[in-house]
Amino acid sequence: MRIRIVDAFTNRPFAGNPAGVLLLDAFPDDAWLQNVALEVNHAETAFAHPLPEGGEADWALRWFTPVAEVAMCGHATLATAHVLATTDATQGPVRFATRSGVLIATTNDDGSITLDFPTAPLTQVEVPAGLAEALGAEPLTAHDTGPNVGDLLVELADEKTVLGLTADHKALARHSERGFIATAVAEDPSQGHDFVSRCFFPRIGIDEDPVTGSAHTALAPYWSERLGRPDLTGLQASPRSGLVHTRIHGDRTLLTGRAVTVIDGELHT
Repeated sequence: MRIRIVDAFTNRPFAGNPAGVLLLDAFPDDAWLQNVALEVNHAETAFAHPLPEGGEADWALRWFTPVAEVAMCGHATLATAHVLATTDATQGPVRFATRSGVLIATTNDDGSITLDFPTAPLTQVEVPAGLAEALGAEPLTAHDTGPNVGDLLVELADEKTVLGLTADHKALARHSERGFIATAVAEDPSQGHDFVSRCFFPRIGIDEDPVTGSAHTALAPYWSERLGRPDLTGLQASPRSGLVHTRIHGDRTLLTGRAVTVIDGELHT
């Protein structure tokens, strides 16, 4: 069967966040899906199959890291929508049935793709004991991001602190949260971004995720409230780096980015 590797939230190869994408006739058993994701060994591999016409969604979609299935993944959804659009498998908006409800991807006239995701509910919590040492910086605030995202969002002092983090991944993995979103306001918005972030998910096999769409469903409401604007651009400052354009629209967050197919081949199982 055909397998593609797509770099998401970037307009050039070898940047953004790579995802495996497989379009299937139906989902095989979970063990097979997990083994393929482990073989691909990217942050997520997306598996999708078409659904009968007339329903609430057009395609069923699931995402697996090398070690576990996840409830929501933005970059692998963007990658899947990119494959569907560039192979003419679909036309117009695509509705995906997922564990996080129906998610919609729309390909824009300029080739970018906008994802319609539920906005993460943010609840301020106490900073867990030992987190500052594990993360490598003292959080100013901490917020739970709800069941779909499942991470702890922590604001740090400034952009330089986020960029300079040297997290202890083993120590982070001992915390109960799925992962951690470290963020700060942009030092110079004229550089093309309003806030920065880095994301660490060692408990699910991803020490640092290159660009995390789902995290931006929490980052968008967090920074939109503080900056007083519904439209923002986030820079995820991983070594590969990527930009996510966000817009708050009621209880939904719109995430816009680009994607590039870098590998198109065959999977033999």
